[in-house]
Amino acid sequence: MPTIEGKAGKLWIDAYVKKAGELAGVAKAVRALVKKTAAGCEEYVSPWKTPAFDSNGPLCVFVLGKEHLSLAFLRGAKLPDPEKLLEGTGKGVRHVKLWSVADVRRPGVRKLIAVAAKMNKKNPPSGKMVGMDKRREAAKKK
Repeated sequence: MPTIEGKAGKLWIDAYVKKAGELAGVAKAVRALVKKTAAGCEEYVSPWKTPAFDSNGPLCVFVLGKEHLSLAFLRGAKLPDPEKLLEGTGKGVRHVKLWSVADVRRPGVRKLIAVAAKMNKKNPPSGKMVGMDKRREAAKKK
């Protein structure tokens, strides 16, 4: 895993989660859910210094706010969202606001992750997204 600020990516993300205070449990639950739902995904630090996940291309990132955690899907505008959890109006990115571990456990959140991973498997995004080519080259050198 590439390094950031002199730390291995996983250690940097661990420290990011520890700084979350009351939202640390929510962040831990999100990490566990993504890893379980998108089995084999790679956790890394995005260029925007946020925890991110790759599964055949960029899958999702999470960002800690003061009162909630935002789980953002880089191809969220294309995801089906029958529970109307996704927010945002950009061309591609959509996010879900999570205030508690109970919010993370909502079936719709797991479904969004699963569908996003399936979408990446069927139709991987361009290698130009989020520096995928550079990150994969760095990983090969190790």
